[in-house]
Amino acid sequence: MAWRGHLSRNLKELRLLFCQTSPASAQAREFVHRNYKDLKTLNPKFPILIRECSGMDPQIWARYDMGVERCVRLDGLTEAQITKKLEELVKAGAALKA
Repeated sequence: MAWRGHLSRNLKELRLLFCQTSPASAQAREFVHRNYKDLKTLNPKFPILIRECSGMDPQIWARYDMGVERCVRLDGLTEAQITKKLEELVKAGAALKA
């Protein structure tokens, strides 16, 4: 999982949005609970923003160079699938730089 250490190299910002109470956001909340510390330890100065809003559908926003942003909806995804989607966003950032 070397890609976890490349967040700050390939992205400018990562935002995770979800509802504090809805069942649809349960896996996103669990993902943050289990992975935030590791991601922040590997990327200490990288902005990882957690936004909780009542009724919000779970999603990840990745901001790249030049203001480019990509969004991935997390509805119905497991924690492992969310991890895979985040990995894809990080690798897409590397491709944008090439």
